[in-house]
Amino acid sequence: MATSMLLRAGPGPVMQMPVSRAQGNEMHTTLQSPSIGGARSIAAGRSGHAMCSRERALLKIRAQSGTQDVTKEASSDTSKLEAGKKNNNVVFVAGATGKVGSRTVRELLKSGVQVRAGVRDVSRGQAVLKATDKSESLEFVKCDLENDAIESCLGDAGVVVCTIGASEKEISDVTGPYRIDYKATENLIKAATSAKVNHFILVSSLGTTKFGWPASILNLFWGVLIWKAKAEKALEESGLSYTIVRPGGMERPTDAYKETHNLILAPKDTYSGGQVSSLQIAELIAACVSNLDLAGNKVLEAIAETTAPLRPLKDLLAEAPSRK
Repeated sequence: MATSMLLRAGPGPVMQMPVSRAQGNEMHTTLQSPSIGGARSIAAGRSGHAMCSRERALLKIRAQSGTQDVTKEASSDTSKLEAGKKNNNVVFVAGATGKVGSRTVRELLKSGVQVRAGVRDVSRGQAVLKATDKSESLEFVKCDLENDAIESCLGDAGVVVCTIGASEKEISDVTGPYRIDYKATENLIKAATSAKVNHFILVSSLGTTKFGWPASILNLFWGVLIWKAKAEKALEESGLSYTIVRPGGMERPTDAYKETHNLILAPKDTYSGGQVSSLQIAELIAACVSNLDLAGNKVLEAIAETTAPLRPLKDLLAEAPSRK
């Protein structure tokens, strides 16, 4: 019979984390933390680990009799490009089937850009994003950020968006945050640097470089915030133009959250708690892509509150201080 401990840090999502195993019995500690960005590191990276191989699959969605008919065309060389030429109207999204990643893909398509969706499994990507509008501008790229050559997967993308993170479904995997939140992300940063992309957007977490309650409690998940901080540092030192987005907790807020809670952007190390919806973060990412001149070299902590005024995202980006 499983034994549990309940640790409450205020209203917010409940996480159950393994503490020990003995004679077939599993002991857990259940942490209820306020909406914190660290929780995003677990939830928004549901997209899983990111995958990439040289094989690409282009999915063309065609409406037939009111239903979606999907045709997959595989090619080992879908883009024969001029060396070094990148297009900011093409965006590579790592973790495209996750809560934040899938919403980001949809928001980017709405904005009129082309999306190369990095996924572990093309068929799963098709299932998650099958009802996506403007799907003729969506290309799926089978991608493994831990194992494969990544640079070729980026194609002519001028912008790379990383939404991956260790999954809470594999909470017993001690190496998950290290492998995914740090090393896989670092691999993508190195590939983007080598490919000379124009901009890199990393979805990270509150609390990565600010110790405080309740965000720091997320480090009980095998040091996830520590590894996310290392990924942030790798990006800042890469020489790439970047935006680091640090969301509050996104487990409880639904897409309707934005109807009653308006987005707030703050500089690095402002918050250690708060909530925001995955959709609001996806909209922020799309706004960054549309306004790269306003998003360059910025760390944006994002939460949403009922008392905040509703303001255009472009204005919020313009007011956020740059790190350089």
